[in-house]
Amino acid sequence: MVDYLLPLPPVMSLPVIGREGRFPVGRIFCVGRNYAAHAAEMGNEVDREAPFYFLKSPHAVQQSGTVLAYPPGTEDLHHEIELVVAIGAPGFRLARDRAAGVIWGYGAALDMTRRDLQAKAKAKQRPWDLSKDFEGAAVLSALTPAQDFQPLGQRIQLGVNGVTRQDAVISDMVWSIDELIADLSHYYHLTPGDLILTGTPAGVGPVVAGDRLSGGIEGLAPVELRIGPAE
Repeated sequence: MVDYLLPLPPVMSLPVIGREGRFPVGRIFCVGRNYAAHAAEMGNEVDREAPFYFLKSPHAVQQSGTVLAYPPGTEDLHHEIELVVAIGAPGFRLARDRAAGVIWGYGAALDMTRRDLQAKAKAKQRPWDLSKDFEGAAVLSALTPAQDFQPLGQRIQLGVNGVTRQDAVISDMVWSIDELIADLSHYYHLTPGDLILTGTPAGVGPVVAGDRLSGGIEGLAPVELRIGPAE
């Protein structure tokens, strides 16, 4: 038995619809600019040669239905609703027609973003870590097993205080789920527990303390969040 000198960090995990066990979360891959309308609203163009990614750490995971204290270091916290793909089998250098075989399930997520810090990083051509990877930056719903959901053209939407801000269909994605999995698997050994956040549609915007966020994808468990005061 290994004697660790410090307490081990907790295993981040998600509930599963219809199951008692929980899904352990490993790496969180996030796809940038995967909806053309969102890229345009941010003043960007879609790179149609290849998708691009950034990562969130497991410490960013927050359960749907909880309260997120307004994060430190920002005055412009934004919401981004996304479809989540959960990986349940190893995958490396996959062809696109084999990508579906590693999918375990699906869910909804809020990719919370410190937009002012992201803008500063972009201006200096620096990584986005401070803006994207912080405690509570990945708010995740319960997962639905893949056999119970088939992603087609379902509506993806988010409301803040009952007012719809984001509203699209997941078929608007520039890069499909199979294309994303195949592409990622040529850079990483995908492993069970990995999550892929597949990008956000147009309509992102700021939230403040007291706001209530509610949204998701038709056929999946919703994702909900309340923004609390800063600590």
